[in-house]
Amino acid sequence: MVFVTEKTLSNKSNLQILYEDNHIIVVNKRAGDIVQGDKTGDKPLSDVVKNYIKDTYNKPGNVYLGTVHRLDRPTTGLVIFAKTSKVLPRLNKLFVSKDIKKTYWAIVKNKPQKAEDTLVHWLKKNTKNNKSHTTKNETEGSKKGILHYKLLKQLTNYFLLEITLETGRHHQIRTQLASIGCPIKGDLKYGFDRSNKDASIHLHAQSIEFVHPVKGNLMHITAPLPNDPIWNACL
Repeated sequence: MVFVTEKTLSNKSNLQILYEDNHIIVVNKRAGDIVQGDKTGDKPLSDVVKNYIKDTYNKPGNVYLGTVHRLDRPTTGLVIFAKTSKVLPRLNKLFVSKDIKKTYWAIVKNKPQKAEDTLVHWLKKNTKNNKSHTTKNETEGSKKGILHYKLLKQLTNYFLLEITLETGRHHQIRTQLASIGCPIKGDLKYGFDRSNKDASIHLHAQSIEFVHPVKGNLMHITAPLPNDPIWNACL
């Protein structure tokens, strides 16, 4: 197994690069970055990575970069990109077949009733306000959402949860935790009482584990937490 931790990460072109080879590049997304372009017109992280590749390796013309998955704009943590068109469908297949294990950390307002549990809801997205809501039963247009959480640590005023997903739905972690009375710190959209100063929420894609789609070795990559007092208290 290849372990990639904070000791091996490098900072280049304002990117926190956690791992890179000829096939993939993994970066630690900052709060506020968008992974792909949207209606805001803000420069997406994918373009920043393309510029880094072009400048670092003196590549002429357009640079190929495939987006495999996304993180919400206020969320931080691991994002994988494909550097070749050959690798992109292989990575997509890993996500579809759930052969990629992603672990998230979240700071929540209230202590969940159970220290460890599986949450099952039906989630439906409202495109008008870009928000999802949960129901216990299936409704028209809803999709089943399953996650597992574990209480890792009690902080002075908050609680640290570790989350793994069985499904990948719109705002799934945010809405499912809110549904059990545990909104994520800073997440006004899902019931926290005030925003964070940097418009982030305390949700972090903390680690990822998968078999490299070309090399075949097992990869385990961990993203350092953002530097703020609440996250620092989790270490």
